[in-house]
Amino acid sequence: MKRFAPPLLCSLAACIALALATPAGAQGRAGGGPSIEPSAARAVPAETTAAAAKDPKWKAPRTSWGDPSFEGVWSTDDMRSVPTQRPEAFGTRETLTPEEFVQRASRDEGGKEAAANRETFLRNEWGIRTFGYSSLVVDPPNGRVPEMTPAGRARAANRDRGTFGPGPFDEFEDCTLYDRCITRGVLGSTLPVIYGNGMRIIQNLGSVAISYEMIHDTRIIPLDGRPHLDGGIRQYMGNSRGHWDGDTLIVETHNFTDKTSIGGNGNGTRHSEAMTLVERFKRVDTDMIEYVATVNDPISYTAPFTFRLMITTQPNYETFEYSCHEGNGAVGHSLSGERAFDREVADAIARGEQPPQRAQGLGIYGRPSEGAEVFDINAGE
Repeated sequence: MKRFAPPLLCSLAACIALALATPAGAQGRAGGGPSIEPSAARAVPAETTAAAAKDPKWKAPRTSWGDPSFEGVWSTDDMRSVPTQRPEAFGTRETLTPEEFVQRASRDEGGKEAAANRETFLRNEWGIRTFGYSSLVVDPPNGRVPEMTPAGRARAANRDRGTFGPGPFDEFEDCTLYDRCITRGVLGSTLPVIYGNGMRIIQNLGSVAISYEMIHDTRIIPLDGRPHLDGGIRQYMGNSRGHWDGDTLIVETHNFTDKTSIGGNGNGTRHSEAMTLVERFKRVDTDMIEYVATVNDPISYTAPFTFRLMITTQPNYETFEYSCHEGNGAVGHSLSGERAFDREVADAIARGEQPPQRAQGLGIYGRPSEGAEVFDINAGE
């Protein structure tokens, strides 16, 4: 199955944003389509089929120089239906019951069928497996992102949702870095959304490179023990250094800016420059890499928190050029649309009429289906 990442999505989104409704669908985290009997690949929780789960002595494939191999094209498509934060009723339960799993797998199968046979210009990617995790957040034990601090909440602004939000759009910084085709940040590039969840990993003896399909960021992670950059140098994707702990690749990233966020597509209230990220990559199957990432930002959050995802292969998956750049429409259309709205308001007032109401949100992806799991990292599902 060859895939194509629409190069003008940002422009299209900006053109339609002021005219459509339903912000919930903008995150692209719907829980699936109509229920359909799961395929054989979805019949059991995928995490239970991993080679390392079935045989603790299983060894990951090796590079020619002996390190565990992560090379290849991977995706987080299979994680689409796992909510970021755990429903509060689940408490500390990390997995679904058999009945809950069948419901999720059936919705995933329905979503995959709808994407293949009934949807049109936007491709939803549902992967081929269903996981039985109750949430992506696994620590704190309740699977919920800790409360933000007063300092963290103070940074919240309309810009955190950009063209997915209600505006106003008075300057280019009212659009997110995602709108502007600059970056989605590290976790924003990894958390699953409706499409573009691919990544390519390449290794050599001294480094690992990870290229993310959407917004085309590439991280070069040295493994040679060099120190982090001076604290005065800040980068959107931070400054990463890696090392091996047995078969686990541990990547520590510092030197972030305060201009990125950690929600889906990099949306959400922005973290601080003090944030550090520790990622752990461990290959647990020929087709699976367990990914565990701990966020520590004491300025923005009251406690650290940890995500767990399974990065998997997909049949015939290829990463394509994501032809998105800052000038291809989102900012210009948002600003010009705002000015047109300003004129409509002024004309209505001049005529003594009620000013028009501002359109709210973005319905380009459609309304979530029944049972949808939609999230905002700072507002809960």
